[in-house]
Order: sequence, then C-alpha cells, then structure tokens
Amino acid sequence: MRAVCVLLVVLILGLQYKAWFSDSGHFANEALRVEVAERAAQAQALERSNRLLEQEVLALKDGHTAIEARARQDLGMVREDEVFFLVPEPAR
Repeated sequence: MRAVCVLLVVLILGLQYKAWFSDSGHFANEALRVEVAERAAQAQALERSNRLLEQEVLALKDGHTAIEARARQDLGMVREDEVFFLVPEPAR
C-alpha cells in the first residue's frame, strides 16, 4: 500500500511539473500571452501609421493645396508673388 501511495505522489508531481514548466505549461502560456499583447500593440501602431499615410496620399492626389504645403515645408519653396525673409537663429 505504501508503494502505491509513493507511486501516486510521484505521478502527481510529474504531471504537475509538466502542467507548470513544460513547453505547453502555464509559464510558457503566460509568456505567449505577453508576446501576443505586444504584437497587437505593434499592429495597432502600424495601422494608425498606415491610416495617416493613406490620408496624406489621398490629399496629395486630390488637390494642389497639399502639394504646395509639402513643397513649402520640405523644400522651402515660395510662390512668385511672395517675399522670402530669412531670420537667423541667435548664436548659442
């Protein structure tokens, strides 16, 4: 009878070890949950970025206002009827 009890305890401990520490155990499952949450956050950020880029592309396709704003901002361009003033930054 004692040997059966010892065998059952060893069997239960072996199963508990597998349930907690194996590749499909509790701790591995928790690590996967954390990774899934991180990937979901990354996907959400990329979706937000894609929406902004899509809006920018549509604005550039639709009219000259967005193209003009982009040229002014990125290239420093001015229209023919404008006067350009360069204000130097103070030396540090």
